[in-house]
Amino acid sequence: MKEEEGVYVYCIIEVDEEKRFGPIGMGGRGDQVHTICFQGLAAVVSDSSITKYSISRENMMAHERVIEAVMKDHTVLPVVFSTIATSPEDVRELLRARYAEFKNMLKEIEGKVELGVRALWKNKDMIFQEILEENGDIKRLKESIAAKPPDHTYAGRVRIGEMVKAALESKREKEEKEIIKMLKEISVQYRTHKVYGDSMIMNAAFLVDKAREEEFDRRMDELTTKHEHRIVFKYVGPAPPYNFVNIVVAWRRQTDVFAR
Repeated sequence: MKEEEGVYVYCIIEVDEEKRFGPIGMGGRGDQVHTICFQGLAAVVSDSSITKYSISRENMMAHERVIEAVMKDHTVLPVVFSTIATSPEDVRELLRARYAEFKNMLKEIEGKVELGVRALWKNKDMIFQEILEENGDIKRLKESIAAKPPDHTYAGRVRIGEMVKAALESKREKEEKEIIKMLKEISVQYRTHKVYGDSMIMNAAFLVDKAREEEFDRRMDELTTKHEHRIVFKYVGPAPPYNFVNIVVAWRRQTDVFAR
């Protein structure tokens, strides 16, 4: 059975004329990415089968690649991955219905970029040694069970593990607050996300005025120098403001198609 055709929506921009961004549409078919306009607003779209794209690395990168290409010349409002309308008319209706909302959002993020920062412990053994030196209770308990037979130390070892875990989280939170304090001063907004594993200290995104991007770079250099023996920073961007704008759209007819 032939799949129904629809319109894949990547982002919203402010333009009142037809724009083309190349044959880089989702699905690997070489579909032309272009605009559908309504009174100074436009949705960046391409033809697509009406399907639920899997959240794979390949598909996510294809979606982001289009938005990043558009971002070179326009302020963008990213639309959530795998948003597909059944027709160009549905897209124009979206622009009409949410016109004021999109205009205000574009105004708020105009001239701003997203910068991502992750911080990780460089040497976990060194951090655990710091924890022992800073926490007398852990050190004393560790020393008290050192001379005992292994079969008499299970409860003590469990307790030490719990205490170290709590101390590590406290140290992580303290470091995170200090890093964020330095970076939020030159940011419009910031968002923190879940950290993974014992090594990650911070996982955050910052919305920054383009005019202050170099200042943000310098601040990152300062942090890197200050913590060169303890912390590794992963710094990425500029990127579309995914963490600050992510438009969700649900067309009734689209839902009906997926339900079949």
